[in-house]
Amino acid sequence: MNTPEQSQLGKTSAYVDQYDASLLFPIPRQTKRDEIGVPAQPPFFGADFWTGYELSWLNPKGKPQVALARFMVPAESTHIIESKSFKLYLNSFNNTRIADVAELQQRLRDDLSAAIWHGQVVKAPVSVQLVLPENFDREPVHELDGQNLDRLDLDCDEYQPNPALLIANFNEAPVTETLTSNLLKSNCLVTGQPDWGSVRISYTGPQIDQAGLLRYIVSFRNHNEFHEQCVERIFMDITRQCKPLRLEVYARYTRRGGLDINPWRTSHPQAMPANVRTARQ
Repeated sequence: MNTPEQSQLGKTSAYVDQYDASLLFPIPRQTKRDEIGVPAQPPFFGADFWTGYELSWLNPKGKPQVALARFMVPAESTHIIESKSFKLYLNSFNNTRIADVAELQQRLRDDLSAAIWHGQVVKAPVSVQLVLPENFDREPVHELDGQNLDRLDLDCDEYQPNPALLIANFNEAPVTETLTSNLLKSNCLVTGQPDWGSVRISYTGPQIDQAGLLRYIVSFRNHNEFHEQCVERIFMDITRQCKPLRLEVYARYTRRGGLDINPWRTSHPQAMPANVRTARQ
């Protein structure tokens, strides 16, 4: 079984500029899910939205081409893809001649889908969308919608996740709220390098104390975990502590190595959120 420590994270890596799908390094989701109490049948749906800003290849004449790439990885997949291996894989197209955009898109879809199911039947493929240069100026920038918790003036002194900070009012009627914060920060599970993000929490249920929720978000500041795992931890902690009737957690992390990762988890099937980058991304 692949573990994060076996990946190329924190290690010197050769630059491969010819197509090589074997560079992708899948890591099982369930190992970390077991740690945070996610059952084999998770209590959420969702996806991980990736954006690749450094995608390039050669056309049949050898002329370089560039594009932005959007990837949607279904949360029900058995594996995630370690982000450095994803970058190395995308770099392997740099000096590879590809017939056309359709061929590139198909290769990306096939390779990534095979990786996230890691030898099993592909039950839900990776979605791949390429944005070509003529459409770059149509790319929007928008902050997460909702009431911003960062307006609160409060003391913070805990920097490891503490679910006890989450308090809900079970004595009053349920509310529906959407709350956001730009103060989410965690660290890479292997290298300890900082990961910066914004988070949106939408719920219906007992009203969550906003000061406690912001302190809880801040408490991830020195925590080492991958983006996808942090969002699932937030989802599970709020579920257990606050018992919402409905819950949605969506985080957008700033890019590292030309990639950003934006996990989304929801308790009920619904339309996916708009995959639109924030100003910091």
